[in-house]
Amino acid sequence: MKLIDGGITAAKGFEAASTAAGIKYQGRTDMAMIYSTSPAVSAGTFTSNVVKAACVKWDMDIVHSEKPLQAVVINSGIANACTGKEGFDACEATAKAVEEVLNVPYDTVAVASTGVIGMQLPVDKLTAGAKAMAPKLEGSIAAGTDASKAIMTTDTVNKEIAVEFEVGGKKAVLGGMSKGSGMIHPNMCTMLAFLGTDVAITKELLQEAVSEVVCDTFNMITVDGDTSTNDTLICMANGLAENEIIDKKGTDYDSFKEALLFVCETLAKRMAADGEGASKLFEATIVNAKSKEDAKILARAIVGSNLSKAAIFGCDANFGRFLCAMGYSGVDFDQEDVELFFKSVNGTLKVFDKGTPIVFDEDEALKIMKADTVTIYVDMHEGSAKATAWGCDLTYDYVKINADYRS
Repeated sequence: MKLIDGGITAAKGFEAASTAAGIKYQGRTDMAMIYSTSPAVSAGTFTSNVVKAACVKWDMDIVHSEKPLQAVVINSGIANACTGKEGFDACEATAKAVEEVLNVPYDTVAVASTGVIGMQLPVDKLTAGAKAMAPKLEGSIAAGTDASKAIMTTDTVNKEIAVEFEVGGKKAVLGGMSKGSGMIHPNMCTMLAFLGTDVAITKELLQEAVSEVVCDTFNMITVDGDTSTNDTLICMANGLAENEIIDKKGTDYDSFKEALLFVCETLAKRMAADGEGASKLFEATIVNAKSKEDAKILARAIVGSNLSKAAIFGCDANFGRFLCAMGYSGVDFDQEDVELFFKSVNGTLKVFDKGTPIVFDEDEALKIMKADTVTIYVDMHEGSAKATAWGCDLTYDYVKINADYRS
C-alpha cells in the first residue's frame, strides 16, 4: 500500500464537481457531487442519534437495500434535520434532479447535508445546484479537492486522502474525503465521510469491513461529545480495478481492509485535529488493558473530558484529570497497576507509577505539551489489549464559534 495524490476521484470511474448554490453561504462553494461512471455496491454507517436527519433516512434506505449506488449530492450550510416531510421531499427532489441530468435512477442517488439543524432547505437552489454540477463532473484531482472544500462548514481545512494497493494481482485505489469540526462524537457508526474504490467486492463483505473499521477510527474521535443528527459514512465500490471479486475473507480482503483502515484513521485524525477552535491534536493510547472494549472506553474517556481538554490547551501536566476521567469511565481497574506518561515529538515523561505520583520536571512537561500533538499514554498492566482515541484541546474559540453558529 502506498499513499498517492488525490481523494474521492483517485479511483477509476469516480468523478466529482462542486458549485456555489447559495444554500446558506455566500461567495463560496456549498454543494458537491460524487459520481461513479459504473453502478457501485455500497456500504455505510449512520448516526445512532434517535433524531436522524431526512438525508440520513434517505441514504439508509438505499444502502440497506440491494440497489446500486451511483451518485451522492452533498450540501453544506443547512443540515436538513428536524425538517419533517418537507425535508424528505427535498431529498427526493434532489435525487430526481440528478436522474434528469445524469440519466441514473433517482433511487440510486444518495444525498447528504451538514449545517444548521431545523432550517428548511431551499429546494429550488438545491435542484439547480445539482443540475449545474452534472456537466462539470470530472475525474481530476482538482475536482475531488474542490468537492472536499465545498462540504466544509466550520472546518478550517479540507480533508482528503487516497492510497494504492494490490488485490488479486491488480492495482486498486481507495480515495475519500470527509468533513467535521464541531458536533463530533460519532457513534454510528456534524461528520460526513465519502469513500470511493475501484475494487470488486461483494456488498456483504464491503459492509462488514466498513462497520469494523469505523469502530476503530471514526468512532474513536471526539471534539465536544455531541453525536450529530447527520453522521454519515458511505463507501462505494465500482469494480473497475477488474480484480476477481472479493467474495470471501483472505489475502485480498485483508489488503482492502488494511487500506480502508489507513484511510479512515487518517481522515478521523484530521477531523479531530481540526476541532472547532482547536490548537492541538489530543491523543490517548491505552495499552495492556484487560479487553479491547475496556481500552476503547478508557481512551475515549480521557480525550472526551472537558477538564482533560482544558489541561492540554493550557499545557498543564495535571495528570490527575486523566486518571479521574478513567476512573468514572465505567471500566473496573486497579489504580495501583497504572502507569501514565506524557508523550510528544518533544519527548516522553512518566508522571504516575502504579498508584504513586512521580516528582517530574515541570519545564520538561511544558516542552512536551507545547507540541502540536500530545499523547497521554497509559499502561494498565492488566492484559494485552490496546486502543487509541483522538480529540483536541478545548479553547476559548470553541465557545465563540458555537455561541453564534446560526449567524
